Amino acid sequence: MIEKLPLMPQVWLQTTGWQPSGEQQEKFQQLYAQICQVNRQVNLTRITESEEFWEKHIWDSVRGILPYFQMLENWDWGGEEIRVVDIGTGGGFPGFPAAIVFPRWRVTLLDSIGKKIACLRTMAGALELENVVPYCDRAEKLGQQEAYREQYHIALLRAVAPSAVCAEYALPLLQVGGVAVLYRGGWEKEQEKQLQVAVAELGGEIAAIAQQPTPMNKSDRHYIYIRKTASTPSQFPRNNVKKKRGG
Repeated sequence: MIEKLPLMPQVWLQTTGWQPSGEQQEKFQQLYAQICQVNRQVNLTRITESEEFWEKHIWDSVRGILPYFQMLENWDWGGEEIRVVDIGTGGGFPGFPAAIVFPRWRVTLLDSIGKKIACLRTMAGALELENVVPYCDRAEKLGQQEAYREQYHIALLRAVAPSAVCAEYALPLLQVGGVAVLYRGGWEKEQEKQLQVAVAELGGEIAAIAQQPTPMNKSDRHYIYIRKTASTPSQFPRNNVKKKRGG
């Protein structure tokens, strides 16, 4: 029997300024049930206990996008459909929760492992999330294709690679004015300096850094927001980005 996820209405309000509707809460529960079921065949996550799942997958995913995109004056791009890419999505995080919170967002779940993408496609159908598009490819290949380069408004990257590598994956895919969100644990000034150098080279700037301990375990979490300010030079992203950026 699948456990119930905690509701945590006050925690949501205190940490994000938002609370899920009854329908959204039910979608989170259905997502948890789907993950637990699929995880028996394909290892999507090691986190399956309900409270830990809520904190590390649901809450953390949502905290990275709220309240930042609520506060941006032009976060809805004037009514245009918002195109989001979740790079290295793994088990579908933060993409699935983002799609539940913002049903107007069209969220591409990008991963290079075909077996995972096949599972995520089945899950999206079961959850009736028509705004979710699982896609199998590598970010460094996609960023050099005209059909995808500079086509997204938001890029999400969680537990993917060192921050400079994440920036090189994300910025070529973003439109000018778009925002990449890097999900990190601890964060030091030296890391920020290194990221600033990489981001400037790619046509962006660090727009904001938010820090928030997790509500249950009080683990350190940082959310780095990178705004694209100019077109990315055509040589980026490069093949073997991790090796070239030292990741």
